Amino acid sequence: MSYVDGFLVPVPKKKRAAYIAMARKACKVWKDHGALGYTECVADDVSWGKRTSFPRSVKLKSSETVWFSFIVYKSRKHRDQVMKKVMKDKRLASMMDIKKMPFDAKRMIFGGFKVVVDL
Repeated sequence: MSYVDGFLVPVPKKKRAAYIAMARKACKVWKDHGALGYTECVADDVSWGKRTSFPRSVKLKSSETVWFSFIVYKSRKHRDQVMKKVMKDKRLASMMDIKKMPFDAKRMIFGGFKVVVDL
């Protein structure tokens, strides 16, 4: 079965264009190194839950929007191989400075997931 890295990111509405530009560049890098898919999604129908929700999870501010992203790989081993190459890619260097990112990286949520059902 495949493997997926998933991300939730609070992006300021005024930095949407900068985030999309960064995501397009990152997509190219990941795909060049073997990722099977790279998808960025902006919140459209996500409400504040009473206890838990996408907005609550990233401590969303009124000036921000939640983005959900995922990268698909053949397996965990494949992901680890791709990530090793991605982290050495010089095209990412300008995007890795936490102070220059178009979002608050401290509130980003991410993790790796084994795909269990894929229809």
